[in-house]
Amino acid sequence: MNAPLKSHTAVDHIRGFHPELVAIRRDIHAHPELGFKEQRTADLVAHSLASFGIEVHRGLATTGVVGVIHGKQTRSGRAIGLRADMDCLPMHETSQLPYRSVHVGCMHACGHDGHTTMLLGAARYLAQTRNFDGTAYVIFQPAEEGGGGGRVMVEEGLFERFPVDAVYALHNWPNLAPGKIAVRPGPMMAAADELTITLRGHGGHGAMPHLCTDPVLISAHVITALQSIASRNVHPVDAVVVSICSMTTSQVGAFNVIPDHVELIGTVRTFRPDTRDLAERRVHEIVSGVANALGGSAQIDYRRGYPATVNTEAEAHFAAKVGATIFGADNVLTNDDPTMGAEDFSYMLQARPGAYIFLGQGGGPMGCFLHNPNYDFNDDVIPLGAGYLAALIEAGLPLKT
Repeated sequence: MNAPLKSHTAVDHIRGFHPELVAIRRDIHAHPELGFKEQRTADLVAHSLASFGIEVHRGLATTGVVGVIHGKQTRSGRAIGLRADMDCLPMHETSQLPYRSVHVGCMHACGHDGHTTMLLGAARYLAQTRNFDGTAYVIFQPAEEGGGGGRVMVEEGLFERFPVDAVYALHNWPNLAPGKIAVRPGPMMAAADELTITLRGHGGHGAMPHLCTDPVLISAHVITALQSIASRNVHPVDAVVVSICSMTTSQVGAFNVIPDHVELIGTVRTFRPDTRDLAERRVHEIVSGVANALGGSAQIDYRRGYPATVNTEAEAHFAAKVGATIFGADNVLTNDDPTMGAEDFSYMLQARPGAYIFLGQGGGPMGCFLHNPNYDFNDDVIPLGAGYLAALIEAGLPLKT
């Protein structure tokens, strides 16, 4: 462990069954499941919660699981939710770990196996001790990786059935050392929109471009012009990313053929709603204008994805304060820059106050970042994350004496 930790009851207690949690985490890692198909994982979660004496509810968003844990007292009438994601990524694992994925094309490359395990650890501790006044809801969500399982759970009545005063989620962060967390008020992660642009011209012989309308030339100007959104349209202290990540043409492999059309695929990332609106409007204006000016035409498919993940101020400060009791104040980062990645916990934060927190894991045994085919979750941080989640409940719902 790189950072000295203060002794904390929940963390110390959970270390007592750490080996069992490691076994669960590695079992989930070996059996990854895609969004809305996490049947085996959901069964494991539900069975584990029931074995801890926790009331279990299933069915939200197809494979979602919610556990209900009542404290020693419930006079406060308050409740806090803790959320973990269960799904994997559609990618092939290249590691040689003994517990590597048994499913070709499916891999836990983002640590959701660790998130699920840490929440199970917190749930077990809370069920054994119940040192709080109120109700803790442990929410195991499907389909974070593009499926919007968080949105579906909210739309299907998550917070009507399980009303919470605040909701929290934890995500491992390989760029942060073990024993540290990062949380801040305001944006933590960006809104993520998907962009498909089809630029049409008139193909022909590469030696006779004057007889053609070249969509490759048009695409080059479009790609360059789109960068003016960040450099000339958005306030310099605001943030926007416009990335064209893929380019395909109707004619591949011929050195002397100008194609009829080019397709561009990319993403637009923003934090502020008005910046998001501006970026979408400028994409349409720039792409259409450039294509028309160069004699072609454009078809634009702009799809809004997850909204920005925005922590409410009071809950972010509370999460930092609780973190200081476990990790020490010097190991709680409250001024780190937000990331342009995206997260569907944003839908839960739109419905209820709460905070999204990064947990340092130092790269894990494979020493690589998220969404890497060699990624693995760092099992050493399981008691830290689980203990921290439990501490959010105990501090947020204190027993009355």
